[in-house]
Amino acid sequence: MNTDVKNSALKLVEKTKNIIVSSVDEQGYPNAKMMFNARKRDGIKLFYLTTNTSSLRVSQFRRNPKASLYFSDTRFFRGLMLIGHMEVLIDEKSKKMIWREGDEMYYPLGVTDPDYCVLKFTSERGRYYAKFDTTDFIIE
Repeated sequence: MNTDVKNSALKLVEKTKNIIVSSVDEQGYPNAKMMFNARKRDGIKLFYLTTNTSSLRVSQFRRNPKASLYFSDTRFFRGLMLIGHMEVLIDEKSKKMIWREGDEMYYPLGVTDPDYCVLKFTSERGRYYAKFDTTDFIIE
């Protein structure tokens, strides 16, 4: 991947507060949902998000792990789509890794709440758009 594109993509990921997370439903159609950006990540390869275990998205990822994340900067009309696979993690270590004070608002039983889980997204390829130009790339 071009260094300029990589740096621009990383900056976009860091600045984006809310992202679009897409899954695939039982009929093979894409489903998109806005979520908070990842709480922990490794570059543009690995992303860790929180959600409810009982959510539609979790049931879809358990059936079909294909997923995408979309980051956008509406002010300058830039976007980054990452395509990969989503894992649903329910082990205590993963849950503690990204737990934050105040999460009790969403998960009243705390970090051990059975309705709290971690989504781990591993990107395989991406597409970056800026200044009327797109760049497709593979993530290693």
